This record gives sequence, structure tokens and C-alpha cells, in this order.
Amino acid sequence: MIQWRGVIEEYRKFLPVTEATPVVSLNEGHTPLVQAKQLAQIVCPGVDLYLKVEGANPTGSFKDRGMTLAVSKALEKKVRAVMCASTGNTSAAAAAYGAKAGLPVYVLVPANYIALGKLSQAMIHGARVIQIKGNFDQALNIVKELCQEDEFELVNSINPFRLEGQKTAAMEVCDQLGRAPVIHVLPVGNAGNITAYWKGYQEYQAAGQIRDLPQMVGFQAEGAAPIVRGAIVEDPQTVATAIRIGNPASWSLALRAIRESDGNIDMVTDEQILQAYRMIAGEEGVFCEPASAASVAGVRKMNAAGRLPEGSTVVCTLTGHGLKDPETAKNVSPEPQTVQATREEVVAALSI
Repeated sequence: MIQWRGVIEEYRKFLPVTEATPVVSLNEGHTPLVQAKQLAQIVCPGVDLYLKVEGANPTGSFKDRGMTLAVSKALEKKVRAVMCASTGNTSAAAAAYGAKAGLPVYVLVPANYIALGKLSQAMIHGARVIQIKGNFDQALNIVKELCQEDEFELVNSINPFRLEGQKTAAMEVCDQLGRAPVIHVLPVGNAGNITAYWKGYQEYQAAGQIRDLPQMVGFQAEGAAPIVRGAIVEDPQTVATAIRIGNPASWSLALRAIRESDGNIDMVTDEQILQAYRMIAGEEGVFCEPASAASVAGVRKMNAAGRLPEGSTVVCTLTGHGLKDPETAKNVSPEPQTVQATREEVVAALSI
């Protein structure tokens, strides 16, 4: 049996690495592409719907794809430490890959706006976590300044190596489907992922691996939709904390991806996100974090507007695992029923 080697080794010829690059990997990538037949019957009848389950990466999110490359290149540069601002997933990935590389990791997060699952990951991996009384955009501005002043490597998605690693997800989708989808839908927060996927698809086409390119479509949360509104959102608000960003770092790059692919960026409400969140888990057995569900909520909105061609293949990226944010799952699910430890009371409580 041939073992998966991680995205750098599997897609080396498409990545800016050399023999001198020390590869820091947790065998990320090779995540499932799940055909969602039951979900499709509800949100987009007549469409062939797939879920790219990025929560199956080692730290539970798509961030691992970019972090393996960013940290490998940081080690190659012999930097003193790595640093990031984060709404959660970036901090978890940076902390894990930094630990693997033996590099100190410093993380700035917005206080009270990071899911416990993600904060716990960064801390257990040994990162120095600093909470600021502000939002992600303010944290990123501070980190950018500090990385200019010291020998720290910034590993947010403005680091070009992050996007290079993340583009491998698009290549995997093509390898798994045998072609590119007609439409690829993603949640949009800092906008690096939709940019990276488009780059991956373009490079795979240029290499003769696929014939056609997909239409790229992104969805922001209504309370954090600066690209849709065309203006920075000073105080973004959404239950989907991973995309609670008011000034995306890859804003212009995302717009270019949308323009070149004849795609679109739209927004969905928190209610729509939570509805999709429950449906993905209940219909397909896939537990994703709320931000991930923005993609499926978006597909449902597109279908209602008649924007999905009959019979087309649509892939939704689910960016992170549901265990990243267990509190939201608890809040939207029924409370467990408690009965006495007798057969009679258990049978009475059964609804079969």
C-alpha cells in the first residue's frame, strides 16, 4: 500500500519548494470528497452535489494545507519564530506545525470571539496566545507591524506560501472527480481560500490535467460581508466566527478570481448558515463548523434564484470540523432527555 505523503510531496511539482526545503508535514490533505445525495434533494434537486470535507485535515481545517508550506519555508529561512492573527483555525494550524518544526509560535486572537475548540488547540501545542480587546482585523494589523520589525515569519494568508499550499485542494478535487466541477462554492472570510482554489484550478488546466475551469462562487456572512457591500465592516458580527472578518486580506485577489471565472460573491444570513449546518450533519453525517455551512447555505440560495444549471456538478468546501465549535452545536440541538436507569423508562422515552 502506498501511503499518502502530505501535500508538499504529493504536489511538489506545482509548489515553490526545492531539495533544500525542510518539509514540515503532518500528512495533511487527501481529504474526502463526499457525494451528498440526500442533502442535494433538499437544497438543490437535480444537481450533483459534493462536499470537500477539509475538517479531516490533521488539525481539523483547511489551514493545514497552507501551513505545511508556510512553516517549511520559514524553517528554510531560519526565522526566529512564526506569528499570526487568527479567528481560530489559523492559530491551531500554526501552533501544530510550529511545534512539529521546533519553532516558537505567537498568536493574536480577538478576545471572546474565538471558539473554545480552536483556542484549546493553539494552547495545547504550546503557542503563546495573546487575546486583544478588539477584532481580527486589528490583530492582523498589529502582527503585520511586528513581523516587519523582528525576525518573525507572518503565516497568515497574506503569506504567499499559504495560498500555494491551499491551492492543492482544488487539484485534489479534480483528481477525485476526474474533472473540475461546474461550480465550486466556498465560505469567504479573509478570502484567501477562494483565491487559492482558483489558482489551483488554473495551474491544473495549464498542466493538461483538466479541460474546463469551474465557476468560483463565495459566500460571506451577512453581518461580515465587506466584499458584497463594497466597504470595510468595522464591527463584523456572525455566529460563523471563522469568517467574522471585516477587511479581508485577499480582497482584491478574490475579486480577480471571481471576475476571471465568471463567478460571484454573495452573502447568507446566520439563520441560513445554521439551517445548513444542521442539515449537513443530519442528512449526510458530516459535522462541520458553522462557517463551513455558509457554502451549502449559498448553494440553497443559488438554487432558489435559478442559478444552478440542471445536472451540473457542484462542490462545496467545508472548511473545518464541527468539533472546532462544540458550543454552537450544543446551542442548536435538543437537550438530551434524562430518565431513571430502568428499562421501562428508557422504552417510554423511545420515539420509534
